[in-house]
Amino acid sequence: MTPADLSRTVLHAVRRAVDENALRAPVPARVRVERTRPGGSGDYACAVALQLAGPAELPALEVARILRERVAAEPGIGRVEITGPGFLSFTLDAPSDSDLAVLHAVREQGIAYGHGGALRDEILQFHHAREVRAAVTAHAVRRLLVSQGARVRITCDEAGDPEWSRLGVTVDAHGTPPVPLPRIRPVPAGATAGELLERLGADAVRWGLLRPAGHDRAPLGDDLLVQGEANPLFRVRYAHARARALTRGAAALGFTSEPGEPLEPVAHEGADLAASEGAAHATHAEPAPYESAHATHVEPAPYESAYAAHKGAEPLAHAAATPSPPPEPPARPLLDLLADHPGVLLAAARHRAPDRVARQLEAVAHAFFDFHDSCPPLPSGDEKPSAAHRSRLALAEAAGTVLAGGLSLLGISAPAHL
Repeated sequence: MTPADLSRTVLHAVRRAVDENALRAPVPARVRVERTRPGGSGDYACAVALQLAGPAELPALEVARILRERVAAEPGIGRVEITGPGFLSFTLDAPSDSDLAVLHAVREQGIAYGHGGALRDEILQFHHAREVRAAVTAHAVRRLLVSQGARVRITCDEAGDPEWSRLGVTVDAHGTPPVPLPRIRPVPAGATAGELLERLGADAVRWGLLRPAGHDRAPLGDDLLVQGEANPLFRVRYAHARARALTRGAAALGFTSEPGEPLEPVAHEGADLAASEGAAHATHAEPAPYESAHATHVEPAPYESAYAAHKGAEPLAHAAATPSPPPEPPARPLLDLLADHPGVLLAAARHRAPDRVARQLEAVAHAFFDFHDSCPPLPSGDEKPSAAHRSRLALAEAAGTVLAGGLSLLGISAPAHL
């Protein structure tokens, strides 16, 4: 059971309690569950009983008891406890099944993992000034909202800058709207799109404009082009490229993350080269420098066509299997981040905050490298591929898929080689 599944399960329990007249309160649009904080009880916690106590005119503890008996019998729920003034704490049944569900969802949905229909009933329109950061932010907000099912229209004070098209930005209309509209108002970039593109290239420009919160100044220095782990953009894209390299290296060694595949190495021409590529240490291997500021830039396709393409596309090849998740403790932070990814995307859409997606990608990349360094997905030396390698590879591939999907939402390319 994923966090999204648990949220739906609790919401279903609230509806049942209301339908059965055990609880007289409006059913909330959604129920938020969070990972239990250190020292807490269970895997997840929820404050819905406190939220409903007032409208129901009941003590929060009584509301929690009503909901507990309806949630506890649901598949995937091991134990439900009431803590504090009325918090519900959930222990999931067979945690490995929950992890499998996450990896299965990533495999099935590919780079669309985390997209959904929570906002499908919303029709929104936003307005922004003729300024590059406002334009890029509005476009990213639209991508996020569309990924959650909303329909969105973007307008601008004046006709858009022709250079915006190189950043994948489109404007539906311009001019003064007949009625006041919600405005996208980040701190201006202080430069034109053409100036930034000439110096940084589209990917670095979009990251530099979207990574800070809208109320913060956007740092747009040349450090966005540095190929080293101090540069968050490079680290995120390199983690994705690294995951793809692991898949190529595993194929050269004769195995995949698919359960049931033979694990004996298969020798063929080019295997040594591919295996050595897969075995290179992710954060210490020195990548080749950029040939120019635009050497690895790939123009992002307009989101509407890209979204339509990947919604109906086959999942990424490197996310093609879901074995049992790795049992090693270093896997836990990465698995948790992958499980939380749909919630992060929905929150970023609701709050019109693409910077949340960028921070999530940084966290996934960091956890990926920690996991990779502690639990190498590929065998080394005379070691033969094992079931453990297969499981680790599956998790690494899922991380790569999530990174590719998040970068796509930000309009940034995810090269397979860096």
